[in-house]
Parts: sequence; C-alpha cells; structure tokens
Amino acid sequence: MTVRAMWKGVVEFGSVSVPVKLYPAVENRSVSFRLLNRADGKPVRQVLVNPKTKAIVEHEDSERGFVTGAGELVSLDGSELESLEPEASRIIEVTAFLPPGSIEYRWYLHPYYLGPDGDDDAYFTLVAALGRDGLEGVARWVMRDKEYAGALRLHRGYPMLVTLRNAEELLPLDDLGPVREGDLDEKQLKMAKQLIAMLAADFEPEKYEDEYRESVLDLIERKKRGASVKKSKPRAKKATADLTSALEKSLSGSARG
Repeated sequence: MTVRAMWKGVVEFGSVSVPVKLYPAVENRSVSFRLLNRADGKPVRQVLVNPKTKAIVEHEDSERGFVTGAGELVSLDGSELESLEPEASRIIEVTAFLPPGSIEYRWYLHPYYLGPDGDDDAYFTLVAALGRDGLEGVARWVMRDKEYAGALRLHRGYPMLVTLRNAEELLPLDDLGPVREGDLDEKQLKMAKQLIAMLAADFEPEKYEDEYRESVLDLIERKKRGASVKKSKPRAKKATADLTSALEKSLSGSARG
C-alpha cells in the first residue's frame, strides 16, 4: 500500500493471532480557513477569556466542565479524566462472527483498511476465511486512548475494519411514528415505480463531488489572481404540493433526457 500506516495491532479470535497495520480508508478534504483581522488581513489567534473579568486565561490554567441536566456545573481536571482512559493495548479482539447484513448501515462510522504486518501467511489466511464464509466479525480494541467497537469485513478482497457507533447514539425509529398503512393512490404509485425504474443505474461515485468545496477552491484561485468576484445566490426550487403533477413532470423530463 502507498498510504502510510497509522496504527499497528493484532487481530485475535480463538487461538488465532494476525498482526496487521491500519490504513486510513477515507480522507477529510474539507477546506480549512485561518481567522484574519479584517483591518489589516493578518492572522489572529483564538484565546480563552473570562467573561466576567475579560482577562485572558491560559490553556494550562483551564479545566473541563460538564453541565448536568439540572444546570449544575461539575468541573473535572485532566488527571481525573486520564484515570478513566482504557488500558493501552494492541489487541483487536473479535468477539463474534455474524451473517452478512446483520449490522445495519446506520451503525457504521469510519472505515480502515487492514494490511499485513510481517506475517503474510496469517494475513492471507484471514482474508481467505472471511471471503469463503462471507461472515462479518464484531471486534473491540483500544487505539490512542479510546476504546472502539467495529466490524471486520472484506471489501473487494481487502479486509476492512469499520468503527461502529455506540448504541446510545442511535435514535429509535419509534420516535418517527408508525409507518403509514392503508390505501395508496394507485396512479401515483404506478408513476413512482415507473420513475424509479427509469432512474435505475450503477453507482458512479465520481459524479458526486463536493460542489461547495470545488466552488470555494475556485473562488480562492480567482481572488489570488486578483479577479473580481460577483456575489450571487442560487435560486431555490419551488416545491409543489400536487404529487401527481410532480410525478408526471418528472416522467416527462426523464423521457426527454
């Protein structure tokens, strides 16, 4: 792999141990900005300020505070929080193997590729086993002072470890109310199915770029060259309350395209 490994660990299940390296599978490409003084265009720095005295508080003199549901402020210093950190380890413990599809998409969070770390035979045996059985492992590990749960699976022949969200992060579907039941407008349903069939296609990820990011980079390049920039806002599309008319218009447009 040409990407630099970010962490090393050992996948363990039963008496099997597979040394691996973790590689990032995604990259944050968002545009970063510096804060500038509007008067002279010079960079400025952010500081902590006491809202009562307006005095600057140095970072080493600060501590964390948590506001309870009752509005009470509880202060915590760094050493107290450090004492709660999990014990450092390189073990990626696979606790179970599940049939494919057992983990819902909403649980997945951040993917990492797994590469071999010295024991190629053990690594490729793991790859072959995952591919042959088609199962998905559930693993736990500690990385950089934080404990993770994740899914171990193959992606196009490469083992991948995907971190999972914690259960308390997922909102229950029951909060959305019951799924609607009853009679549907058959004409609308038929047109909706027809439109879906007309739009059926293979996924082409290169078509789905971050248009805002590209616009920002283009704006930066034009300003760097000294070009004038015209400010304009995109026109919002008008929504229609008539579903039948909207479907008919969509089918007509898709047919012409």
